[in-house]
Amino acid sequence: MDTFEEFLKRVITIAFWLLLLGPVIVLPIILLVLPQFGVPVEVANRFLIALINPLGMLQFIDSLGLGPSSLFFKIAAFPGFTFAALFATLVILYERKLLAKMQNRVGPLYAGRFEGILQPIAELFKLIFKELLTPEKADKPFFWAVPFLAIAVGGAFLALIPLSPEIYIAKSEIGLVIIFAILSFTPLIVLTAGWASANKFSFIGGLRALHQLVSYEIPLILSTIGVVMLSGSLDLMKIVQAQASMWFILPQFIGAAVFFVTMLAELERIPFDLPEADSELVAGWYTEYSGMHFGALQLANYIKLYGFSVLFTLLFLGGWNGPAILPPLAWLFMKLFIVISFILVIRGTNTRIRIDQLIKLGWVYLIPLAFANIFIALAVASLGIV
Repeated sequence: MDTFEEFLKRVITIAFWLLLLGPVIVLPIILLVLPQFGVPVEVANRFLIALINPLGMLQFIDSLGLGPSSLFFKIAAFPGFTFAALFATLVILYERKLLAKMQNRVGPLYAGRFEGILQPIAELFKLIFKELLTPEKADKPFFWAVPFLAIAVGGAFLALIPLSPEIYIAKSEIGLVIIFAILSFTPLIVLTAGWASANKFSFIGGLRALHQLVSYEIPLILSTIGVVMLSGSLDLMKIVQAQASMWFILPQFIGAAVFFVTMLAELERIPFDLPEADSELVAGWYTEYSGMHFGALQLANYIKLYGFSVLFTLLFLGGWNGPAILPPLAWLFMKLFIVISFILVIRGTNTRIRIDQLIKLGWVYLIPLAFANIFIALAVASLGIV
């Protein structure tokens, strides 16, 4: 096998034969082995019927509480982790193609017949088969725990993000507060990664990330207070409903701008990528991570990118509100595409700033702007404009 396409064909061929021969292997197990473990014969028969009838399989899965309407499906598939991971994969490809077009160079091209569409899949397989290296002097329990903690924080973040009035995992009257409480764990995870790696570049990157995230979390939270005042709620559902006649980005433009800038800093995106500055720190706090450890950290970062972009859309762009010619989910993803495109374009058009400039921007400029935005929201609410 010389190309990724040949490798993919081999994987598909193996999967085909497994699906074809699977029933031959599964049937004796169902008929002979399962009853020995006390599984009722009726359940075994229903499973056999489900193997033959796809609709029957859906009904069987629903009967087990694992169907599309179940909480398990929402968490594991849609709108939860699997959907977010696939969306993040497409964002990675879109980012590379977009930046390549902007900079007049060749982006992903060869993995797949159409515009390198299989490049993220190829890289996934590459990371899966790479060795997981652990530095000799690393604090191994903490070092290994960081990728799982990063994924867990990203997944918990998604749990409070609704995609429409009907599509959500969990909702709360104080959902916005819970989201910020979850995100507050990020600085601890980053600093733990830098410290546990026993590498000076990683530790410096972790310290930079700690200073950066602490500097920007305060204006990030303050920038949303105006939205809460105008909507009268901390529930994201009610915040979107309050924007049925006017998006909050109009009366809260300063708040939206502050939120967008602090969002970039939280995501460690250019121009705020100091914690992983490759020209200075190799890869910052990522330096010692390899294989799927590195892949999990990158996935967690892009899941946060997806989550923050949806959150910005819900808070300032009216969420799924739009003319009835399109379903609510379509309006949400159209706005989401625009927000993500702005984030990616900034990476291709800006350079990294210094750490002192970054901290000064957060404490000296963004916090006063966030307070000014609160007074604007108070005036708008008093005048009854919204």
